[in-house]
Amino acid sequence: MAVLDPDKLGQVITIFVEVRAKKTHAADLEALKARFSGPEIQQCYYVTGAADFMLVLLVPSMSRFQQLCDTLFHGNPNVEWFRTLVALDRVKTTLEVL
Repeated sequence: MAVLDPDKLGQVITIFVEVRAKKTHAADLEALKARFSGPEIQQCYYVTGAADFMLVLLVPSMSRFQQLCDTLFHGNPNVEWFRTLVALDRVKTTLEVL
């Protein structure tokens, strides 16, 4: 496995997205998990709390993120709401497991 620098790949913006599902039956969740496993999503977690999913996206621009919002969230009938947080700086990222 190779670890690549997102800045060198032009993926300069890190965005965290919390997603709340309208329906949480097993089949509905599996469909969301499949949709949130696309190449544009770096990480996806099924979580507890107010949101059902936490996504990490790396994008080259806010206009690209807006396009993803339209396809991943606005156009998805099982997304009740989503909230985004934009990273100002990558303080620490690692793949190490201790």
